[in-house]
Amino acid sequence: MNLKERDKKHLWHPLTQHKIHPDALPIVRAEGALLYDDQGKEYIDGIASWYTAIYGHCNPYIIEKVNNQMRNLDQIVFAGFTHEPAIKLSEELIDILPDNQEKIFFSDNGSTANEVGIKMALQYHFNKGEKRNTIIAFQDGFHGDTFGAMSASGLSVYNGPFEDFFIDVQRIPTPNKENFDEVIKKLLEIINSYNVAAFIYEPLVQGANAMHMFDAEYLNEILKICTANNIITIADEVMTGFGKTGKDFASEYIETKPDIISMSKALTAGFVPMAVTSCTQNIYDAFLDDSVGKAFFHAHTYSANPIACSVAIAGIELLKSEEIQHNINTIIKSHQDFDAIIRNHSKVKTTRQKGVIYALDLDVEMDRYGKKRYEIFDHFMKNGVCLRPLGKTIYLLPPYVIKKDQLDKIYDTIISALNSL
Repeated sequence: MNLKERDKKHLWHPLTQHKIHPDALPIVRAEGALLYDDQGKEYIDGIASWYTAIYGHCNPYIIEKVNNQMRNLDQIVFAGFTHEPAIKLSEELIDILPDNQEKIFFSDNGSTANEVGIKMALQYHFNKGEKRNTIIAFQDGFHGDTFGAMSASGLSVYNGPFEDFFIDVQRIPTPNKENFDEVIKKLLEIINSYNVAAFIYEPLVQGANAMHMFDAEYLNEILKICTANNIITIADEVMTGFGKTGKDFASEYIETKPDIISMSKALTAGFVPMAVTSCTQNIYDAFLDDSVGKAFFHAHTYSANPIACSVAIAGIELLKSEEIQHNINTIIKSHQDFDAIIRNHSKVKTTRQKGVIYALDLDVEMDRYGKKRYEIFDHFMKNGVCLRPLGKTIYLLPPYVIKKDQLDKIYDTIISALNSL
């Protein structure tokens, strides 16, 4: 049997209705911005494999660092032990995170990073002797698939069967010029009616919500109100972190900094799973007590895995490099040039960009996972371009090492898809 047939015997893939879409494409090799399937066909990875491999697949600099670490220390329990890669990574992260961040907590993935942040916020108030049990979140946000993160998410396509089991979450619309007064009014009503522990949000770009974007000035006003009411603010930077918005973190665009930041995906550059939740000294201090019961009893077996830490350190070194920063600016400018060409196309309704993230909405009615969406996806793949439309939204978030001709091919393939509609 070939790989595709062997896959179907035992594997259950995410976000897949296997009765309708039983086949998965085998990828056997990757390098830079390119993927290769089992038939030798080449694909340009236009989304950095769900926003992870931002320094390119199998980056040789990271491979060298990982090889060195694997020969020295593979795994050690992180409860009661520590090691150089975790310490070094904490120093490197604090150096690029917003200035108010002081402490680093390790977990496994984006969902657990947000789960940790939510639990930190709830226990912060518990340790202070306050009963606060409500979370505020944006409508149509997405924070992951574990129960706390899922509770905070507003995309019912993911959450429907589980909503009876959620923690208490009250939602507000994402702010803009037209609805800002309404959003603030709703926010204050929630604060006055519930015991609010935290506000969790994706800063400036909601990834799963079809790359919906909103302005820093409006978010800043929401954060100021939360801070004034001792509501812990949690910035979900799982998607936006590590340069994707043009800054190291999207929170840098916003005057009021979050109490807690969650990060994963590009943290380990597509090599291995790991996540981090950072927080302020004030949050950390609320867990210091002679009583063991006030400690943060949350743990993952592979917390701060030395190999994963070595990958993350190497990734941050690349992010800081002159070459990668130049590449980020080049991609930003390329997206702007493409937008000037495409935004007035008859099949394009709206376009938007933040850093290397570019998105366009089709002026076509279609379901998020409907037939038309899969037809567009198949068009991209047949032309050697890996893009995954979110319903009627086509978006790009390419690796920072993508070459000009590869980026141009993505643009040309989008244009040909539009012309075929």
